[in-house]
This record gives sequence, structure tokens and C-alpha cells, in this order.
Amino acid sequence: MNDQEELRQGCEPSQCGTLPACAGCHSNPANQHKEEKPKKAPQVRKVIGVISGKGGVGKSLVSAQLAVLLRRKGYEVGILDADITGPSVPKMFGVEQKAMGDGEQILPARTHNDIKLMSVNLLLEEEDTPVIWRGPVISGVVTQFWEDVAWGKLDAMVIDMPPGTGDVPLTVFQSIPVDGIVVVTTPQDLVGMIVRKAVHMANMMKIPVLGIVENMSYAVCPDCGKQFSIFGESHVEEEAAKLGLPVLARLPIDPQTARLCDEGHIERVDGAALQGAVDAIEAKVGLNA
Repeated sequence: MNDQEELRQGCEPSQCGTLPACAGCHSNPANQHKEEKPKKAPQVRKVIGVISGKGGVGKSLVSAQLAVLLRRKGYEVGILDADITGPSVPKMFGVEQKAMGDGEQILPARTHNDIKLMSVNLLLEEEDTPVIWRGPVISGVVTQFWEDVAWGKLDAMVIDMPPGTGDVPLTVFQSIPVDGIVVVTTPQDLVGMIVRKAVHMANMMKIPVLGIVENMSYAVCPDCGKQFSIFGESHVEEEAAKLGLPVLARLPIDPQTARLCDEGHIERVDGAALQGAVDAIEAKVGLNA
């Protein structure tokens, strides 16, 4: 086998060398003998996945807020950004420094309140560099984020998964001990159908579904305080009842939250609307035991 053939087995040729430790890349000396060294499982007590059936519903926002609220309760928390082709978590936290290595593992970035974070954007030279990889390579990077990052001891890890039911969610469910998932939706009827697909996938993989969070449920008039259903009347209660799941939270459209996320200050968001979801998650996965 020549060098070019060997390269194709590991990475997409246009991207090889972009990451300091590209998953499966035979051209990277650090990976040539990695199968000879058994890897220790990360010391993470509980793993919570955040999933949606489609993009644009606020999954990353919910992931980040859950991590922030858990951290405020005193837990050691990490976020694994598994949305490799559309990472947005670092920007919400204002994290711009690149991830470094210690020769053995990748060191995660840390947010202002000491939440550990790993995202592909922390490994790219420019944050707007597109990740043009095929599914198996992307899945390999997600596995590497779990196995090869120096997470240390964590009480909880939140995994922000990409939309859909494809390679990456399947990889996460099969290779990471997920204790439960939160499904994010919005009020539109179309999204309800997509949510059912995500829930059914979790059930098929025997992953507990903790409940549903509806984002963009309503907007509050700043003058009169009246709630308006911008995307139509919510049917989340009925949908959740059909699936036998609780509604963990209904989040409003909040310009202040959007502004803070754009500015990299999500750790300043109040998050009160999601606090009940955090309490439920604690109890369901035994985090507060």
C-alpha cells in the first residue's frame, strides 16, 4: 500500500493534518501505535446527551445552558461538542484559545466558570474553516474527543449532538455510556414528527429519554407582559403524552439571551426557565445521589 492509499484510509485528503491528532490518520505518528495502548475510560459520573431530529431548534443553546446551570450547583462539568460540522458552543462561551496537547492527551479549554470544553473549532486554525469530512471520519473524531481528551474527574458531561439520527448519534450511543438524553423541539407540527424519530432511535438503542425541552415556545411583550405564540400554538404536552415523556421546560424567545450568546457570555444568562429541567435531570440520572 502506498502512502497516498494509506492516507485515504484515515482522513479526507483535503483535511489531513488540520487536527493535531486526526482520528485514524496513519500519517500522524501519535496514532500509528495507539491500538497497542489500552485507553482508560474518562472519569465521568453521568453523561447527558442533548439531541434533536433536525437543526435550528436550539439544541446547542440548551446544551450550554444545562452545563452552566449544573456548574452553578457546584458540579464539575464538561461539554463535548459532537456537532463536528456545525460547532457553535465555543462562541457562546467566548472561548477562542486553541486546545493544546501534553504529548498523551488533548487538553480541553476552560470557560470563565471552569466548565471544560472540547469542540472541533478549538483545533482548527480558523473558526470558519469548513469541516469537509465523510461520516466515518467525523464519528472517529467524536470517539477521540471522548477517549483522548484529558477530562479529569467530572460529575456530569453534556454532549451536544448534531441533528438527525445518522452516524454521530449512533457512534455516541454505541461508544459512550450515555445515562440519558434530552430531546429539544419547537412548536411547529413538523418538528414534532422529527422528534418522534429521535425518541424512537433512543428507545431502539436502549438509551433513557429524560424528557422534552421546547425552545422558542413563546415571546413576551416587553410592554404588557402578554405571551405570544410566534410559531403557532404549542402541542408539546400532547406530543409528550403520546411518547410517555415529561416536558422538562418551555423556553421563551428571549432577545437578551440571544445577545449574550452572540457576545460569548452565556454564563451570564439567568436560565431560570430551564432550572426545572436541571432538577429533573439530577433526580432521573442520580446525579445528586
